[in-house]
Amino acid sequence: MTPEEIQALFTRSDGAFLFARWGRPIVPIVFGVEDKTLATVKGAFEAVVALAGHKMAETDPELGANCMVFFFRDWAELLEVPDLDRLIPDLAPLVERLDAGGANQYRAFRFDPDGAIRAAFVFVRMDSELSKVSAETLALSQVVQTILLWSDTAFRERSPLAVAGDTTILRPDIAALIRAAYDPVLPAVARDPSHALRLFARMEPTQ
Repeated sequence: MTPEEIQALFTRSDGAFLFARWGRPIVPIVFGVEDKTLATVKGAFEAVVALAGHKMAETDPELGANCMVFFFRDWAELLEVPDLDRLIPDLAPLVERLDAGGANQYRAFRFDPDGAIRAAFVFVRMDSELSKVSAETLALSQVVQTILLWSDTAFRERSPLAVAGDTTILRPDIAALIRAAYDPVLPAVARDPSHALRLFARMEPTQ
């Protein structure tokens, strides 16, 4: 992966570069799945967080759970979740927009004053397309896209996952980038594209 490719993963569709990682331990909670799938999603969080060298916790002192993952069949179901409209401003117009656009997933982030990720809300509508995907693949994909503030166009052309034999795995270059992103020497937030060079320099030993 070149510095230009790294930069592109954090350059938004409006042209702005924005990199952010979690500034606190991640406390996930999952709604709308059976116990077996719940264990799969939690396992994906544990694997990706361990890869990053970050931490998970039982509770967030401020929010309780700071990474909420919702699985559902219809966007309208979100309007029935108690108090969700307090966590997601303008929830009704958002649901209407996502439904009209035929979206099957959406992620919203909240940030600490310094810009590090404070909370994430992950919404996955199990349409016919996603229903064909295994729970392991779906969980890994969502967690990878939540561990960093990727660009809104980052994985539009190419998935962060790859297939090795019969197993779906995290692409090695994306895994190396996640490890580099959580290097304690690096800042949790960066708005200058030159940050891509610093990430690249920390990926080189893993290649």
